[in-house]
Amino acid sequence: MKKTCLALLLAAVASGSLYAETVRVAVAANFTAPIKELAPIYEKATGDKLLLSFGATGAFYAQIKNGAPFDVLLAADSKTPAKAVKEGFGVEGTNYTYAIGKLVLWSSDAGFIKDQNSLKSDKLQKLAVANPKLAPYGEAAHQAMEALGMKVALTPKIVEGDNIGKTYQFVATGNAQAGFVAMSQCAKDGKFTSGSGWVVPQELYKPITQDAVLLKAGEKNEGAKRFLEYLKTNKEADRIRFVYGYDTAK
Repeated sequence: MKKTCLALLLAAVASGSLYAETVRVAVAANFTAPIKELAPIYEKATGDKLLLSFGATGAFYAQIKNGAPFDVLLAADSKTPAKAVKEGFGVEGTNYTYAIGKLVLWSSDAGFIKDQNSLKSDKLQKLAVANPKLAPYGEAAHQAMEALGMKVALTPKIVEGDNIGKTYQFVATGNAQAGFVAMSQCAKDGKFTSGSGWVVPQELYKPITQDAVLLKAGEKNEGAKRFLEYLKTNKEADRIRFVYGYDTAK
C-alpha cells in the first residue's frame, strides 16, 4: 500500500499536477481564437486550469480597479499593463509584449472588399468600428481612416462596438456591410477563412503592441507565473500566434 501511494506521489510530481493551479486570465477579445487553441495544449503540459474571460481591455481594467480577481491580463495594448503596474494593480517587472496585432477591413460578403477603395462603395451603408476609448483596434481604425483621408466621409456610417468581438459580430451577422477588425478574427495561415478582406498597411496606424502583465491578485499564483513564461517562450505558443497573423516583439 505504501509503495502504491509513493508511486502515485512521484507520478504527480513528475507530471506537475501536484502543483497545478487555476489561473484566471482576462483576455483582449482579439486574442480569443489563439488562446482557445493554446489553452488545452498548455493545460495538458502543466496540469494548470485556465479560466478565460474575453472583452475590451479598457473594460477589463475598470473591473480590475474595482477588485475583479484576475491573475493575468492579456491586453490589446501596452499602455494598460504599464498603467496597472504604475497604479499598483500589476506586479512590477512582469509586463512584456506577447503579440503585435494587425488590423483588417473585413466583410462577410466574399466579393465586397478588394482594397481601401471598397470604403468608397455606395453599398457600404454601415461600417463597424470598435470604441477607440476602450479598444486599441478601434483606435487603430480611426488612425487608418484619418491617414486615408476618409474619416470625415465615413464617420456618419460608423456603428460602434465596445470591443473588437462585438465589432466582428456586427459584420458577421450582416448588420454592417464591413468593419475594421483584428486579422486573427477572420484569417488563419494568411488566408481569410470567410468573406473578403484587406490587410490595412501597418504604416497607416500605430503598432498594436499587446502586452501581458501579472496582476496583484495572481502574485502568489505559481500557475499564473508559469503561464506567462509559457506564452513568452514556448515554441507552440509562437506557432499559434503566427498562424493567426500576429507578429512578436523583436
